[in-house]
Amino acid sequence: MKFLIVGLGNIGPEYSLTRHNAGFMVLDRMAAQHGFTFSMTRLAYTAKWQHKGKQLFFVKPTTYMNLSGKAVLYYMKQENIPIENLLVITDDKDLPFDKLRLKPKGSAGGHNGLRSIDESLGTQEYARLRVGIGNNFSRGKQVDFVLGQFPEDELIQLPAYLDRAGDAALTFCTMGIQAAMNNYNQ
Repeated sequence: MKFLIVGLGNIGPEYSLTRHNAGFMVLDRMAAQHGFTFSMTRLAYTAKWQHKGKQLFFVKPTTYMNLSGKAVLYYMKQENIPIENLLVITDDKDLPFDKLRLKPKGSAGGHNGLRSIDESLGTQEYARLRVGIGNNFSRGKQVDFVLGQFPEDELIQLPAYLDRAGDAALTFCTMGIQAAMNNYNQ
């Protein structure tokens, strides 16, 4: 059984530790822990890994956030992965830092990466793991906040947080969405 796990973010060193790159960070942390590596391919950095009898295909789109759907649609078709085996990992400013929320479907909620995926797939019926980044910004400063770096106190907690998000993704693949939601939604 094959699964597509997509981490959303923006490419380039200026974005590497920004809140908006939480999806990329989860996948990078998983790669470091489990020993798989990403390679540049069409529209994305990709990696494959076998885990508990499942073939996992990881994607970090290089299309920038607003065009993430192009890469998701391409690799779903390329790898012949059904939509119920798709998990998109993204940042969420409406969740406090250190909170995860896994859902089987939902709206884009103002997130341009999810909006692009919705448009490319023609549906909102796919699982998403939202990684809370908080919303400690003043009116009109949302872009600066999501494209800003994590403060020092959050950076200290970040590795354990990313590990938990990676564990939630693996639980989704091995035990299903309901078990993952029961174990990781807070």
